[in-house]
Amino acid sequence: MFTGIIEEKGTVKSIDNVPGKFRLNIQAQYILNDTKIGDSIAVNGVCLTVTDMTSSGFSADVMPETLRRSSLGSLKCGSCVNLERAMAANGRFGGHIVTGHIDGTGKISSVKKEGNAVIVTISAPHNILRLIVEKGSVAIDGISLTVTGVTKTDFSVSLIPHTAKETTLLAKRAGDMVNLENDIIGKYTERLLSAPKESGITRSLLLENGF
Repeated sequence: MFTGIIEEKGTVKSIDNVPGKFRLNIQAQYILNDTKIGDSIAVNGVCLTVTDMTSSGFSADVMPETLRRSSLGSLKCGSCVNLERAMAANGRFGGHIVTGHIDGTGKISSVKKEGNAVIVTISAPHNILRLIVEKGSVAIDGISLTVTGVTKTDFSVSLIPHTAKETTLLAKRAGDMVNLENDIIGKYTERLLSAPKESGITRSLLLENGF
């Protein structure tokens, strides 16, 4: 589990990409502290398992399902990536609940300056947009952000200067792909509401219990 608060920007040092094998070798520094083989690190929002480590980076295997669901397959040597270690139980919960299980991808439609902030608008498919609500949370390339607006075809978020500086999002341009993860609470709520009546779970039951 993650929080969506990016700890470091890493760099893709090399990629092992042969039939049946896709491995990312990422140069990093800060997130290596207290990290060991077998730990989880979110790379652009995708939960990956550390399979090898050096003094200057780590490696992680990427399975076909992850390549289908995310933008990791489009990374190249030299690409910058957002990195976050799994949330520590004794730390502050600064963002929102992020699982690192990507729901799909979207494309940046526009990037506009607004005072000291930057508004980023992202087009996304219906299966993702239906779970995005204004003032709700969404993870974009692993970054926990608040939705400022949503339409039938896209949604917008606003970045403060610190987020813009410490993450890779503003290095991208219109047309670039980003990984998207919907709020886990919304996904479970939708699943419960769509359950068969014989399950005993109804809208009124959820409302009675504070959902």
